[in-house]
Amino acid sequence: MNRQHLRAKCEECFGLCCVALPFAASVDFAVDKQAGTPCSNLQLNFLCGVHNSLRQRGFRGCTVYDCFGAGQKLSQETYAGRDWRQVPESAQQMFDVFPIMWQLHELLWYLTEALTLQSAHSIHSALRTALYETEGFTNLEPESLAKLDMPAHRARVNVLLLQVSELVRADAVRIDKSTKGRHKRKSYGRGADLIGAKLKEADLKGENLRGAYLIAADLRGADLSWADLIGADFRDTDLRGTDLTTSIFLTQAQLNAAKGDASTKLPSHITRPTHWTA
Repeated sequence: MNRQHLRAKCEECFGLCCVALPFAASVDFAVDKQAGTPCSNLQLNFLCGVHNSLRQRGFRGCTVYDCFGAGQKLSQETYAGRDWRQVPESAQQMFDVFPIMWQLHELLWYLTEALTLQSAHSIHSALRTALYETEGFTNLEPESLAKLDMPAHRARVNVLLLQVSELVRADAVRIDKSTKGRHKRKSYGRGADLIGAKLKEADLKGENLRGAYLIAADLRGADLSWADLIGADFRDTDLRGTDLTTSIFLTQAQLNAAKGDASTKLPSHITRPTHWTA
C-alpha cells in the first residue's frame, strides 16, 4: 500500500519539528531549546540553514527524527497553509497538536504495513477499520485534535498490532522449522536489554524485539526476517550486512539512528540513510 503521504516533506511544512519540540544539549544536540522556540538554524522559508552539516555541527538528533508526514499534513491541510508567523494567535495551538498528529501518522504507518502482511489476513478487516478511524482523526479541526484521547486510541490499535506480530512470527517459526528441522536457539523477549550485545550473524528470525534496547549492539550479518521491531532502540546499532528485508514495523527513524552500509538489506519502503557508509 502507498505510504508516500507518511513520508516527511520538509518543503511543505512550517518547520514544526524545529519549533514545537524541545531538545537538550547532549550527544544528539549541540544546544538546549525549549518547546515553542524556533531553532536558531531555522530560516524564513522554514527550512534548515545547516541541513547538509547537521551531524558535523552536533545536531545528530535532527537527522534521526522523522515525523511520518505529520508536519506537512498539519501545515497544508489542518491549517490550510496559514503558518505560525502569519497567524501568531494560532502558533501555540499548532505546536500543541503537532505531537498528536505525529502519533496518528505513526499508527497509520504501522496499520498500513499490517495490511500488506498475508499472515495477518484473518484480521485485515479489523485493521482496515482501525486505519480508516485513524485517518479520520487526522482530518479533525485543531480544537478536536487537541481533545483526542490518544492513549486510549493507541491502546486499541496496539491490541491489533500485537495480534499481527503473533500471527506473522508464528508463521515464520513454522516455516523455519519445516525447512531446517527442529532446533533450539536463544530467544529474546519484548523490551529485552541488549545494549552492546554481541549478536553478529545471529539467527533472530521471528523474534519479538518490541521495545528492545539494542543500543550499540553488534548485529552485523544477523537475520531479522519477520522479527517484530516496533519501538526497538537502534541508536548506534551496527547493522552492516544485516537482513531486515521482511522485518515488521521498522521505521525510518530507527534506521537513521543506526549504523549500516550498502550490504544492509532493507525493506522496500525504507530509504537507506545518507550518512551510512558505502
